[in-house]
Formats: sequence, C-alpha cells, structure tokens
Amino acid sequence: MPASARRILLRRLLTGCAVAIAVGWICTKVNLNGSRSLGDVVDQFNGVSVYFNGLTGHVDGRTVTADGYNLGLRWQCVEFVKRYYFERYGHRMPDSRGNAKDFFDSRLEDGELNAARGLIQYGNGGSGVPKVGDIVVFSPWMLNPYGHVAIVSRVETASIEIVQQNPGPFSSSREQLALRFDANGQVSVGSGRMVGGDVLGWLSRP
Repeated sequence: MPASARRILLRRLLTGCAVAIAVGWICTKVNLNGSRSLGDVVDQFNGVSVYFNGLTGHVDGRTVTADGYNLGLRWQCVEFVKRYYFERYGHRMPDSRGNAKDFFDSRLEDGELNAARGLIQYGNGGSGVPKVGDIVVFSPWMLNPYGHVAIVSRVETASIEIVQQNPGPFSSSREQLALRFDANGQVSVGSGRMVGGDVLGWLSRP
C-alpha cells in the first residue's frame, strides 16, 4: 500500500475513534431522555426507590443519613446499593467511601470477609451462588472507569435479575444476567454480556 494511502487510512481510523469517544462522552454527560427528569422514581425494590440519573456521569450532591453516614453521590449506582442496605438491613459499611469497582477486593478468597464493606465476598467463577439481596460488582470498561454495582432482585435456574440505579438514560433499571454452573460446580454470572463491564463477583450479608 502506498504511503499516501496508509496516511489516509490512518486519519480515517483516528477520526472514527475520536467520533466514537465523543459520542460515548456525550451519552455519559448529557441527559438524552427527555421523557424523564433527574430524580424521578423509576423503580423500587422492597420499598427502596430507584431514581433516574439521566447521564451516567451526573451528580446531584450527596445522600447522608441523619446521623452522618455517607450513602453516596446522588443518584449514582453506589448510592442506591448503600441506601438499600441501610434501609433494608440497617447495614453500614465500615468504609463509607469508594467507587463501585472498590467494592470488590481481588486479594480475597471465596467466602472471606470483605472488611471494608462488612460483607462476605464471592468471586465470579468460584463456588458461591448469588442470592436475592446480594450486591453484584462489575468491572470498569471503556465508557465507565468507575465500575458498577447492583442488587440481585431474583434468582432463577439459568439467570439472575438485578435492579440498578444509573444504568444510562435509556437503559432499564432491571437486567437479566446469565447464570451458569460448570461440571466442577463453579458458578459464572453475566457471560455473554454485550455492554458494560464484566461481573467481578458479589457480596453477601454474613
């Protein structure tokens, strides 16, 4: 291929990458869904509301309990998960800060206590089986460097359902994730997921 043709191809590739990044940035910073307003209740699970955040990067202050316990940035995914655990179980995480990806500690073995969260941790692909009320932790990905967390709302034979806050302006607050058991009894969740980070694991109450 002539040098001039290679330069043209390279410019087109760089332009395409730049456009893709720009579109992704707009989708995380701008509320494209005019049918909903920020802070609208879009769902609830066991009486705990899920709020619309529009753009995934939007923040509307911080939710703090009356006695000062930090629940997180409004209406991010972490805020819902911590608010759910606080309202449903009275659970306070020893470490009240951190992004979604920080909920999973890769140094721990299956069934060990995650001291920062005060919960038992299970890695995806291990022996633990997610239960209703568990916190599912997702890894960061190209358009979300912070990771994602959600609550298990239903467990079936071959799938689990999660309820989540801040999945994006047009995404559902509920999502089905594949649940698979291999011949050795190892459990995997979320394989084949097309958009978003991989499932790192889940956290359960002791």
